Amino acid sequence: MKHIETVDARGLACPQPVLLAKKAIEVHDDILVIVDNNTAVENIKRMASKLSCTIQVARMDDGTYQIRLSKGDTTMADEKSSVVRANETIQGGPFVLVFSEDRMGRGDSELGYVLVKTFIHTLCQMETKPDTIIFYNTGVKLTVHGSEVVDDLVQLAADGVEILICGTCLNYFEISDKVGAGTISNMYDIAGTMCRAGRLVIP
Repeated sequence: MKHIETVDARGLACPQPVLLAKKAIEVHDDILVIVDNNTAVENIKRMASKLSCTIQVARMDDGTYQIRLSKGDTTMADEKSSVVRANETIQGGPFVLVFSEDRMGRGDSELGYVLVKTFIHTLCQMETKPDTIIFYNTGVKLTVHGSEVVDDLVQLAADGVEILICGTCLNYFEISDKVGAGTISNMYDIAGTMCRAGRLVIP
């Protein structure tokens, strides 16, 4: 009978469920990850997809989720990763923009909000756009329905800009269900994206 490694990640804060799942799937061909929130499910699914794993998710009667990951053909994923690394080396790495606040600059708060709205709207008009935009801390408030820049963020995403939103921050402000643009992410993805950046800009 085929062995399935079990990873119990219930009650663990981001990014621990992703890190434990990644470590386990690197060693075992099949793993079963148990988590207790949908954010962890989505984060693990994204990680598994990048590793070319097959993914099965089941919600249990007690409210937990069981995620079955099985290794697929990783040759193509490895080749793609090598190409990405080579391109990043040649081009100096991706351009990453980071919003840690829903304001821009220090000083007057109201002016800061006007500036950040104008800045994001201007990005939509520019020919050269960032590869990825990261939102954390109060910056996540810019990505929710009702934000005056959410339509601009939707447009940037349609133009190919990756938008990553800190899931821990969304949960802290209790706005996870109000996201209007971008992908709810985790500190593992955010830290990795920032470390690989050729240009990292915090307005």
